Amino acid sequence: MSQRNRFLLVLSSASLIIALSMGTRHGMGLFLDPITSSLGVDRETFSLTVAWQNLIHALPLFGVLADLLGFRRIALLGGVVYGGGLWLASQSETALGLYMNLGGVVGIGIGLSGMIVVMGAVGQVAPPERRSTAFGIVTVAFSIGMFALAPLLQFSIENFGWRGSLQAAGVFVLLISLLAFGLPGKTSSEGNLTDSTLESKLTLGKTLNGACTHSGYLLLNLGFFVCGFHVAFIGTHLPAFLQGEGVSLSAASWALAMIGLFNMFGSIIFGRLGDSLSKKYLLSLLYTLRSVVIIVFLMIPLTDFTAIAFGAAIGFLWLATVPLTSGIVAQVFGTRYLSTLWAIVFFSHQLGAFLGVWLGGRVYDTTGSYNSVWLAAIVLGILAGIIHLPIRETPWRPLTPEPQPSMGD
Repeated sequence: MSQRNRFLLVLSSASLIIALSMGTRHGMGLFLDPITSSLGVDRETFSLTVAWQNLIHALPLFGVLADLLGFRRIALLGGVVYGGGLWLASQSETALGLYMNLGGVVGIGIGLSGMIVVMGAVGQVAPPERRSTAFGIVTVAFSIGMFALAPLLQFSIENFGWRGSLQAAGVFVLLISLLAFGLPGKTSSEGNLTDSTLESKLTLGKTLNGACTHSGYLLLNLGFFVCGFHVAFIGTHLPAFLQGEGVSLSAASWALAMIGLFNMFGSIIFGRLGDSLSKKYLLSLLYTLRSVVIIVFLMIPLTDFTAIAFGAAIGFLWLATVPLTSGIVAQVFGTRYLSTLWAIVFFSHQLGAFLGVWLGGRVYDTTGSYNSVWLAAIVLGILAGIIHLPIRETPWRPLTPEPQPSMGD
């Protein structure tokens, strides 16, 4: 198979996998009311289940496994575990069952078939000059999955109940295991750093040590933490905030829909720009613009129209950070251990997401307002815009010890 056809096969398979995996994952909120009503548990229990699932599927361990064992095996296993976890979740009768099955087992299945594994697989085969665009296409597939699967899950819940819907979804995600055959079997050192011979000699330990002492990599982690805070807080609490301010339920729903729709445009445009322009400057611009959009949103009169317009504006900046952030990791450290290095950055994103979701609810319950969290989101966005500026985008090279003179010299 030619290099071009191999790239297209991997990109297509990866995009379909992420649409199924993360599209189903982002439909979990539809099960909140039916599950809490049926099992007699409170919303906090269900929220903690999903939060637990979020942290589990972002564990860097999945990146290590993909780099060491190959993307195909890991994604194939992921589809089976994901499907089995959804079936087990459908049998849950208690809060503990939800934590273990919907939180734990499903979280592991998503981790084995989600962003960490898919981004690493695409990075392995994408030409360097098209890598950022390829990451953008995968991110767009993420949004398409959200759009396509949410109505299907809602239809399934209405007609088969939450248990039957989880079982049907479990069968559906088994397709991930079939699509996994389109992913690379093992990682390769070809076409990564300028000196592929040098990279082939690098171990995972040396690469991790280099990343952990690389200031740019640490700054990327901090920046992506902010991204997680933004998207989780806004995605979870925006509808309640809008309705509390007198915006109609329909407009609040459309605001969320606009986030998903315009995220597609933003991801592909910024991904394409990242192939020809400095990714760190684009990231700095993105985070700064997020703060500007939030400031304008809070200052202008809030109506149905401005709520929907905010959804479109923030959606354009939503996950456009993903192809740029992952692109810098690949550009600096190569793709040999991309899954592991990307997994660590992604875990930082999920820590920020956990804080954004929890802090939003905590602050509102305590003060009756989201104002301080909005302020925190603005400040964090400005800080993220600043901290990306000193990042070095040049390829990293491990320090090699100077040769020691022999005893006879």
